[in-house]
Amino acid sequence: MKVMIVGAGKLGVKLAEAMTVENMDVTLVDSDAKVIEKINEHLDVLTVVASGISITMLKEMNIEEYDIIVACTENDETNAVICTFAKKLGCNQTIARIRNPEYTEQLTFVRHELGIDLIMNPDLATATSISKYLLKNIMFYSGDFADGRVKMIDFKCSYKSTFVGKKLFELEDFDKLIITAISREGELIIPNGNTEIAADDVVHIIGKEEDLLKLSKKHKLITPDTHVDNVMIIGGGNVGYYLAKELSKARIGVTLIEQDRVRALKLAETLEHVLIIHGDGTDVNILEEENIDQMDAFIGSTGYDEQNLLMALMAKQYGVKKCIAKVSRRNYTKIIDKLDIDAALNPVNITASNILKFVRGGKVLSVSLLLGGDGEVTEIIATPDMPYLGKPLKDLHLPKGIIIGAIVHNGEVIIPKGSSVIRPNDRIVVFSLAEDTENLKKLFIPGKRGLFSELWNRDKGAREYSAD
Repeated sequence: MKVMIVGAGKLGVKLAEAMTVENMDVTLVDSDAKVIEKINEHLDVLTVVASGISITMLKEMNIEEYDIIVACTENDETNAVICTFAKKLGCNQTIARIRNPEYTEQLTFVRHELGIDLIMNPDLATATSISKYLLKNIMFYSGDFADGRVKMIDFKCSYKSTFVGKKLFELEDFDKLIITAISREGELIIPNGNTEIAADDVVHIIGKEEDLLKLSKKHKLITPDTHVDNVMIIGGGNVGYYLAKELSKARIGVTLIEQDRVRALKLAETLEHVLIIHGDGTDVNILEEENIDQMDAFIGSTGYDEQNLLMALMAKQYGVKKCIAKVSRRNYTKIIDKLDIDAALNPVNITASNILKFVRGGKVLSVSLLLGGDGEVTEIIATPDMPYLGKPLKDLHLPKGIIIGAIVHNGEVIIPKGSSVIRPNDRIVVFSLAEDTENLKKLFIPGKRGLFSELWNRDKGAREYSAD
């Protein structure tokens, strides 16, 4: 697949990295020569120093030969125009990043009139993810698959946890669940039966919702005080605006603190059922005046990662049950698991997940990136041309970095064992490490170049499923 990405910011680079792992033919365009020079030092893609809005550049690059163009510059209008030009010049599909709330409210018209196949709004997607997290009645939430029938949660093991010090084969109540990965000190580990859980580990589990709820209740991962009635948000940018709007629709009491007076007044005009406070959200006196100790959740959504993390930690000290920070910088990934906050959501990863889902095509239903992109959970529809159909999983010799977490057959959720088989039209929920993404594609997402013998006959370093 041939893809052009215009805009070498965080999202553009993230997409280029993910796509090159999958052996896509990627061209990265940016008007800043210094940015392109830096990218050339660590990324093996074709780079072009030019304005993405240049018709001359698009023609010289033979845009009609590209399958997809992704316009993710910092300017909404530029992204829309790039997609329109590319479409007119023969590019098959176009994706635009558009953040302006005014455009978001008329997406159908924009898409139809400008010829844009997918519009991604990182701020709206982030707010929606936070809203889902808060409204789910479990403490930690990672994603759902197969129309909600299969869920993945993660929980952090405190030093008091009954899981700490035990090997996976010693754990009770996990017969109908699969531990897909463990996040430890900023690294993803693919566990086996002898892996021992340590304090501060974040454990990722896949299973049916009812089985996950049983586990959560028994081990106090779910408690009555996790219900959310009142929420405090600092930062009235687009993420804060979208989040406050969604939560107020769900009849949640929302207090939104915004430092800029003009912005605060505008928010007060547009958000009818939200309490808007003009003030510094990092000022402890203001937080206390607005009864932070009575809040069920706190979200740091300013434009500064450090402020968001610090204030989420401070909210924890006031007894707030759910504390979330919006974090955009990748170099904080490895320390977040060590902090006493419930979640740190990255708009770039959320947006990249949605774009990758679209780029990979109809056989991929959803993609959820974990730990800054070091791993991902993908939902795939099994097609008749996939050569592993009908074979027991124990005979597939999957690489260690790939785990089949669930199979949905005729609406029934199956937590797989070694004897389980995959049939046409089954939905498969698969966990994979980033370095095994290409292997995942060869096995489960065959394209025109699909060669399966490499993995089919591969025994070294393979993951074995037990036959029981």
